Amino acid sequence: MAVGHPLDPYLRTDRLPTMWCPGCGLGVVLGTLLRAIDRRIREGRLRRENVAFVGGIGCSARMTLYPLFDSAHVIHGRAIPFALGVKIVKPKMKMIVVGGDGDIAAIGGNHILHALRRNADLLVVMANNMIYGMTGGQLAPTTPRGLYTTTTPYGNPEREINMVRLAAALGANYVARGSTTHPQLLEQLFYKALAKRGLAFVEVLSTCPEIFGRHIDFRSPVDLYLELRKRIVVKAKPSVEESDYNWEKGFVIGEFVDKDEPGYIEVYLDYLSKALEKQPS
Repeated sequence: MAVGHPLDPYLRTDRLPTMWCPGCGLGVVLGTLLRAIDRRIREGRLRRENVAFVGGIGCSARMTLYPLFDSAHVIHGRAIPFALGVKIVKPKMKMIVVGGDGDIAAIGGNHILHALRRNADLLVVMANNMIYGMTGGQLAPTTPRGLYTTTTPYGNPEREINMVRLAAALGANYVARGSTTHPQLLEQLFYKALAKRGLAFVEVLSTCPEIFGRHIDFRSPVDLYLELRKRIVVKAKPSVEESDYNWEKGFVIGEFVDKDEPGYIEVYLDYLSKALEKQPS
């Protein structure tokens, strides 16, 4: 007798196995996100037909290929404006943007800035493996200072970007950081983020054993996983000041911002209503 997986109803099983390398953390990201969605659907707080995924280019953005939901795989760095366009036309949709640190923080850096300042009604999941994994291991804005990449063979001389601080400073309603080394906590962060109006930003520290790990002398996916895990510090309600992004000092994970200001769609529709009232009859 065939035995199914509890998440099979949410997956395009004909596309499995995935294209991800053995030991890649992206399967954990997708699994925990789908479990959080499933919980919301079973509770009656989320309608399956109102969930959609949008991703750009890269290993992380390929998460749009596997969920059995409406989805779009768009050009590099442009997932956020595409998702916001859908949200404006169909406000009831729960738009989930999935991408890597390159797609969200680098190529799509301009778009995340304006989505944050608008408090756009999106869930943005940034899987951060600290490298450009699909294209050969080039330096990313999230690569910790001092570490080897194929474009910085003597070590990264640049300061790392802290997306938690950025998201908090520009006004997102919900800002959290999780890790694939702590999947139960990550699922809970996604569960909370799915209920938020405005912009919910979840950074997920993830492992890339093939490109990031072996280039910094971790030959096994297990070794890289354990190395990342020992650098993780879990806090229940850390302050934004505790979100410093540093390979040597480690990474604090948890909820950094949780507020409930009106999202962009609510504000937009209010302005639209006022504009229509002033139109001549």
